Amino acid sequence: MTKVNMLPEEAATVSLLLQHRLMAGLDAAIAGLMAQGAQAREAMPGDILFREGDEARSYLLLESGEVEVFRYSHHGDERVFHVFEPGQLVAEAAMFMPHGRYPMWARARTACRLFRLQRSSLHQACQSQPALAMSMLAGLSSALYGQVNKVDWITSSSAAERLANYLLQLKERQGTTVQLPLNQRQLAAHLGMRAETLSRLFTEWQARGYVTGRRCDWKLHDLSQLQRLASLAQRPF
Repeated sequence: MTKVNMLPEEAATVSLLLQHRLMAGLDAAIAGLMAQGAQAREAMPGDILFREGDEARSYLLLESGEVEVFRYSHHGDERVFHVFEPGQLVAEAAMFMPHGRYPMWARARTACRLFRLQRSSLHQACQSQPALAMSMLAGLSSALYGQVNKVDWITSSSAAERLANYLLQLKERQGTTVQLPLNQRQLAAHLGMRAETLSRLFTEWQARGYVTGRRCDWKLHDLSQLQRLASLAQRPF
């Protein structure tokens, strides 16, 4: 793809977009359309990238570091919904919401570098390139399916089953030594249990030799037992 007349931020955005699964099988020129008007930004831990209710004019492409999205409850408690890693898009679904506002807060979890991609450029790219629109629709449908499964899992499983499933998902990315991306209070809320329940499970599992560790750093030992507990979360498709 020729990058003539591209700003450096746009060229860097194109290179990163081409590694995203959204672009699999698509013409590389489509990434150039999406990158028009992209802006680079560096953020420090704790920096707010957007707030719930703000007008959603842009979405994010993470080059390095981690970004978390969260909400506050009516009681002021903070619940982290997801932690994004390098190469991932943040809030692309918000670009198509009819109310045009962000449904959550986004905050830099670590020092990070990212690109702000413009909603207007994404809309124009989807309108002119149906293959991109179909790819985005497939991705959003997959995310919706995942959320349906998650709600079903939380309402029909035990706390131990949910924790085992979560740890095994981390293992797929990190190996048998995992670092929790959330503190234990946030993780308990994410898994739909009390913080005391989560602490008790870790204590019991250490005593039984399933895991060892403390706080956010854990080593998974008895994978067969964790797999047995998590098996109800696995679906045939």
